[in-house]
Amino acid sequence: MKIAVCIKRVPDSETRVKIASDGKSLDEAGVKFILNPYDEFAVEEALRRKEQAGAGEVVIVSVGPAAAQETIRTALAMGADRGVLLQTDTIPADGLEIARALAAEVRDSGYDLILFGKMAIDDYNHQVGPMVAELLDLPCVTAIAHLEIGGGKGTAEREIEGGVEIVDFPLPAVLTAEKGLNEPRYPALKGIMAAKKKPLEVKPASLGAGGLEVLALTPPPQRKEGRVVGEGPAAVLELLRLLREEAKVL
Repeated sequence: MKIAVCIKRVPDSETRVKIASDGKSLDEAGVKFILNPYDEFAVEEALRRKEQAGAGEVVIVSVGPAAAQETIRTALAMGADRGVLLQTDTIPADGLEIARALAAEVRDSGYDLILFGKMAIDDYNHQVGPMVAELLDLPCVTAIAHLEIGGGKGTAEREIEGGVEIVDFPLPAVLTAEKGLNEPRYPALKGIMAAKKKPLEVKPASLGAGGLEVLALTPPPQRKEGRVVGEGPAAVLELLRLLREEAKVL
């Protein structure tokens, strides 16, 4: 089974980020970047499918700057076979431009599955996977929590409000992984050392600006300081008054 996993380099959610001087981007100085957590589920699922089949190839594909090679190496250390970086210093805000670059790379390459994380934690757009499927004219199932593959087709389960949706689809297909699909493995020292020698092809990529433009980034407003309105049961009436008269939530 030949599987492509499309991943993204994102800022660590625990990193304190600052807006750059242009007011439109993040200041990357001192920011730690990681493999998008939802993409880890996609990588793990690809590795399990290859192991179950007993043969195949898992290829990691990413769009990003030269530093994204480190992110690809993380996936290679988990067990993927090789990587491809579509290198560009400017990442457009329009997910369609990213999807076009990825679709052009994986088209006609004989992949049985093309996997994505459900979303990237830096923009929460949920866009690129379904867009790639549309560009390639392939079936797409998003946010899958369980997957069965066999006989040239698959069955995926999606958790929806109030129940579980079961979707049958033919291969090849594009799938996006939800948290809970599996438990991603940690790269062992042996895998980390082996990843340094695995092939990683860097291809210059020229992406259009697309139809979206970031005009400005602003931090959320600071919360007002709280105050103590009293102690014990006697504070209840005062709290209710403040919620009704000042906060106006009652």
